[in-house]
Amino acid sequence: MKLLHAADFHLDSPFQGFTPEQQESLRKASLELPFAVARLCREKECQLLLLSGDLFDGPYTWKSYEALASALEEAKVPVIIAPGNHDHVGRNSPWLSEHWPENVHIFTSSSLQSRVFEDLDCRVYGAGYTAMDCPGLLQSFTASGQERYHIGVLHGDPTAPDSPYCPITRSQVENSGLTYLALGHIHKGGSFRAGNTLCAWPGCPMGRGYDEPGQKGVLFVDLDTASQAEFVPLMGFPKFYTQELPLLESPEAALSALLPGAPTKDFYRITLTGQWETPDLAALSRKFSHIPNLTLRDATTPPVDPWGSAGEDSLEGTYFRLLQEKLPGADPHTQEIIQLAARISRQLLDGQEVKLP
Repeated sequence: MKLLHAADFHLDSPFQGFTPEQQESLRKASLELPFAVARLCREKECQLLLLSGDLFDGPYTWKSYEALASALEEAKVPVIIAPGNHDHVGRNSPWLSEHWPENVHIFTSSSLQSRVFEDLDCRVYGAGYTAMDCPGLLQSFTASGQERYHIGVLHGDPTAPDSPYCPITRSQVENSGLTYLALGHIHKGGSFRAGNTLCAWPGCPMGRGYDEPGQKGVLFVDLDTASQAEFVPLMGFPKFYTQELPLLESPEAALSALLPGAPTKDFYRITLTGQWETPDLAALSRKFSHIPNLTLRDATTPPVDPWGSAGEDSLEGTYFRLLQEKLPGADPHTQEIIQLAARISRQLLDGQEVKLP
C-alpha cells in the first residue's frame, strides 16, 4: 500500500519580520501547498493521504479553509487528519464548524480512535488535540484487529519524553503493533524504525523563515516494498538560506560565486565577514536585483597591515620581520602561505576571531 504523509502547513501564518510584499508572496505560496500535495498523491498513485496536524497556524480564514478543502477533494483518496496544537479541536475550530469533502476523515477525539478501510485491508488510528498541549497517547497502546496494515496518525513529539506535545518514545513505538506511525509537529523531518514499526515525520512542506532553512517536502511510503520513508521535495516553493561569507576577494565576486545567477524567489540572508573596507550594501543589492529577497549584512572589520610591527624591537617585531624576509625569494604559493600566516598571526594578537579560508 502506498501512502503520502505531510504535516505542518501552518496556513494563515503571519510571516512576521518580512515586508508586506514578501508576506503576501509567502501567503500565496502557502495556499498552493495543499494542491501540490494532492497532485503528488495522484502522481504517486497513493491510496491514503495522511496529514499529521497543524494544517492551520491558528485562527483561520475562509480562503485557507477553501483552499485546503478543495485540494483534499482533488486527492481522490481517503485523507486522514489528526489536528495538532496550533489547529486543535475546539470552539470555532474548522474541523467542527466547516464542511469537509466526503473523502476527508478527521480525528476530533482527544483519545485514540480507529477507522477501518476494508477495501485497503487497513485500520487507521488517530486522535486530535483539544487544547494547546496533549499527553502521550501511545502509553500501553497496542494495535488490534485482523487488518493487514495498522497505521497511526498523530501530532506528536518523538524527540523529548517530557514534551507537552504528545511525547512518544521508541519503546512505545516498538510495542505499538503499528505498521507505520505518521507524526507531525517537528519541522525538520526524521524517522526511525523500532521493532516492526516505521515511525516518521516529514517536517514542514515550506519554511516560514530563516529558522526553517533549505528544501522542504513530504514523505512517500510504500508499505509493501520500502523499509524507510522516501523524502519527496516540493519544488517551486520559496526556500530560506542563511550564511556567513568571508571576503577573500571582492564582495561582488564572492556573492557571485555563492548566489544563483538566475532569478529566484528564494530568501537569502548573507553576512559579509573578514577584513574589508566597508562594503556598499545598497550597491550590491542593486547588482543582485534578480534576487529580490536578498538581505545583506556587514560584519567586516577594516583591513590591518600585518607587517606594521615588523620594524619594532620586540619579540612580535622579530617574528613578523623573519616572516617578511622569507617573501622575496619564495615561490608564489609559498608567498601566499606566508601572507596568510602573517594575517592570522595579526588577528590572533589583536584578539580577533580567526576563520580559516
